[in-house]
Amino acid sequence: MSRREAPLADAPLAARMRPTSLDGFVGQAHLLGPGRPLARLAASRRVASMILWGPPGTGKTTLARILADAAGARWISLSAVLAGVRDVRAAIADARAHPDTPTVLFIDEVHRFNKAQQDAFLPHVEQGTIVFIGATTENPSFEVNSALLSRTRVYVLRPLSTEDLETLARRAMDKEFEGMDIEPDAFRSLVANGDGDARRVLNTLEIAAQLGDGTITAEHVEFAGGQGYRGFEKRGDAFYDQISALHKAVRGSSPDAALYWLARMLDGGCDPLYVARRVARMATEDIGTADPRALQLALAAWDAYHRLGSPEGELALAQAVVYLACLPKSNAVETAFNAAREFVATHPSYPVPARFRNAPTRLASELGHGKGYRYAHNEPDAYAAGERYLPDEMEDVRFYRPSRRGIEGRIADRLATLRDLDQSSTARPASDTGTTSETSGSSEE
Repeated sequence: MSRREAPLADAPLAARMRPTSLDGFVGQAHLLGPGRPLARLAASRRVASMILWGPPGTGKTTLARILADAAGARWISLSAVLAGVRDVRAAIADARAHPDTPTVLFIDEVHRFNKAQQDAFLPHVEQGTIVFIGATTENPSFEVNSALLSRTRVYVLRPLSTEDLETLARRAMDKEFEGMDIEPDAFRSLVANGDGDARRVLNTLEIAAQLGDGTITAEHVEFAGGQGYRGFEKRGDAFYDQISALHKAVRGSSPDAALYWLARMLDGGCDPLYVARRVARMATEDIGTADPRALQLALAAWDAYHRLGSPEGELALAQAVVYLACLPKSNAVETAFNAAREFVATHPSYPVPARFRNAPTRLASELGHGKGYRYAHNEPDAYAAGERYLPDEMEDVRFYRPSRRGIEGRIADRLATLRDLDQSSTARPASDTGTTSETSGSSEE
């Protein structure tokens, strides 16, 4: 269509409140404030191909339409949930039929188009047949083809602030529900439950107003809002951002922040068993031998959730998260393991020294398998000082360099003592090179 049609009287409140110019648009000051990129674009009465990325209810569709109107462009809107390549081709044909007027082809939820569908835009964007505007709640870097990304600009929309949502709610009360009151607690609840989503606030307000008899109460808002979840989509950007924040809070020894992100994820509908798996990883990746009990508790919490389910089992996860956050941290085992894997991948496959080989048969014994092996339990302090367990052709290497934190500090002291015994021992294998290759990160010994 070439001009905006007024919303129907029975359209949802969010549609009736949709602004038609930037003057009425609320939020996104980083894009629309004085001198900001989209404000300059609208003032120039031009529109360019772009992708608007942001959470639901932040104004992506509304903003795209306002920019198209400011440029005097024709407007064709498709939803990637319902449309296919045939619909795209029809839109392109429509645009070609009006060569004297720019046509904006808006694709909502563009990340739902597959590669072939996204590729269908490319030549027409390059030729100027259409101006492409896509809207997505997912990270375009992962969900949009690189070829299409290279032909567009990406603008990030942010969740609306509390002040923005209050402005929208008051504006709706004045325009649509004149003469109706809303209790202060109800208003605060309405905005808080919006969680940055303008559409959620307006839809909740509309239902609450229908329930109220001249006055909207907190009870009306609670009923109208239903059982909503915070901004969180399983396997979406919010999912990975929040689990990342939880992991970093544990690593950073902040139990309060860790509990906050755990509660946010569970409140958003995250599978607690996914959290349990990640907590087990935290125990090995960030604590390791600084406190081996971390992994035991993480696995115990995982098992407890299996046995108890929600909500009781979630407390076990909270216990594990708090405990891990409070422990000394060390990534020495992870660093050592990565260094060992890298070494193995880039060096020859050295043979096992004969003294360490198994000798289950006479032939194996005749070949010298097991000959000269020193049984550690028969040595002083159960340690065969001077023995090397690496291949004879290989230099000494040190992958594991324990930190001084927690139990790992005692491990570091013991390993240092054993190295002193090795140095003072005369029982070094003849093939020992006497040198050590440093293959891991910096030591804190």
